[in-house]
Amino acid sequence: MPNIVLTKIDNRLVHGQIGVSWVGFCGCNLIVVADDEVANDSIQQSLMKMTADSTGTGIRFFSLEKTIDIIHKASESQKIFIVVKTPASARKLVEGGVPIKTIVVGNMHHSPGKRLGPEAHVYVDDKDMEDFNAIKAAGVEVYIQIAPGDRKFDI
Repeated sequence: MPNIVLTKIDNRLVHGQIGVSWVGFCGCNLIVVADDEVANDSIQQSLMKMTADSTGTGIRFFSLEKTIDIIHKASESQKIFIVVKTPASARKLVEGGVPIKTIVVGNMHHSPGKRLGPEAHVYVDDKDMEDFNAIKAAGVEVYIQIAPGDRKFDI
């Protein structure tokens, strides 16, 4: 069983706040960026790797399907922090059998068709809410929290 210490939805994926706050909070030693686009984009990977390197944390970039296929091969010593861009990506991992217990929602940008969710940094549409409901129905705890120590908002 992989040791997944935290899963986070954040449109920005790995950025300064992840390195400064979340890595220390969850005690991970490996960040897994599960994103089909980034898995094939060396420029984005290089930028995110700088943040991971600054914290002494390993980082891997996998497509969603590859994450589903290999997560169960992880060593027990790996304390894994999974980061995805969208609720749909998180849902695909959960439905694919990735043993996620908790998902923290961080930043979800405003875009056409999105409305303000229960917290100022989270914009959702009906599909996002459908994905959140499916994730919760699978027994996964889901809440919004921008930074560790901030107030948690239920989805």
